[in-house]
Amino acid sequence: MPTLLTTLLILLTGVLIARVSAGRLVAWAVPAIVLELLVGFILGNTVLPFAAIKPLSGLTELGVLTLFFQVGLEVRGDLLASRRNAILRTVAISFLAPLLAYWPLRQGFGMAAPETLLCLAVLSATGTGVTLRVLALGNALQTPSGRLLVGVSVLDDLPAIALLSVAMASAGQPMGGAGLAGPGPLLGLALAALISLAVGLWARHRPERPTTPLAILIVLIASSWLGEASGLTSLLGALWGGILLGRLSPPEADVSRTLSVLSDVFLPLFFISVGMRISVGTLLEPAAWSLAAALVVMAVFSKLLCGLGITAADRAAGVDRWLVVFGLVPRGLPGLVFATTALGAGVINPTQFSALVIMVTATTVLGLLLLERRLAERSRAMLIKP
Repeated sequence: MPTLLTTLLILLTGVLIARVSAGRLVAWAVPAIVLELLVGFILGNTVLPFAAIKPLSGLTELGVLTLFFQVGLEVRGDLLASRRNAILRTVAISFLAPLLAYWPLRQGFGMAAPETLLCLAVLSATGTGVTLRVLALGNALQTPSGRLLVGVSVLDDLPAIALLSVAMASAGQPMGGAGLAGPGPLLGLALAALISLAVGLWARHRPERPTTPLAILIVLIASSWLGEASGLTSLLGALWGGILLGRLSPPEADVSRTLSVLSDVFLPLFFISVGMRISVGTLLEPAAWSLAAALVVMAVFSKLLCGLGITAADRAAGVDRWLVVFGLVPRGLPGLVFATTALGAGVINPTQFSALVIMVTATTVLGLLLLERRLAERSRAMLIKP
């Protein structure tokens, strides 16, 4: 078994290789996440088995919690200031459409209810981070389509996280870790409500705000712990913590900088750890590829239906239906987080996990390719427009 420093050196070298390669493949719209998964797969099946990095699992998950905390910060009133009805319609369709796959998955692949619900949670998610990055590079964040897509992408993960919690609960696997003497879901929710009330009172009567890196980290860790200990998932806790911090004060430069440092350092390690969990043996099983193919079809179809949320009035206001749809196709980080969480809790087996990772990878690459192509088409149209 390699030492801790050797393990860290191997992981960081893998991150470096993935990032350098991503820079060379940017023209092919291959995101760094895909290359980090590939590097992790190679490492996990050769020199560094996943068991070697289990002691570091808390560090790799910190980047994930940070990203969900950032999503919580964005869930503010101004998120719905532009085209509220279109955003809510599209989010509703994005959540409800994957539910149509419940019986086909159960009957076609002999899945138990918790396994099926987990797959539906992954299908409902949206890779907010990779989508917003492409919009920013294409100078499209402030367009009507971009603003609507931002609103949908951020809110889209809320019902997906709730569905993940239902899947875990139906499997008899609370999200809190074994041995945690937590308050339980009902008491946890009650405590969260009391804390939310206290935060509201503090915001109205006290001028102090948690803007230092230490204060932000304490809010992140404490809220994540409460979600995990109560059995509601550390992801939901981190999301709730971000919402609380957003109520205390709008995200400032210092807050964003602190969170960006955490996510930039630890998120790549998480992606590599996900790749390390995929064994070569599962990829040799036809069941993994048949399930992955079905999930890819369901994933794309469910997001195509989201185009129904964009009405003629929205299009007249400058919203591009296809740009929004293509931006919702990538499952990205949330899909990987859900699958990894379920695998760790024993809700899904390694073959199903591999199928889900294949689906997330395929939809992320496909969605980004379509999104970048649509942005390029709109840019050319604007150039030739008299």
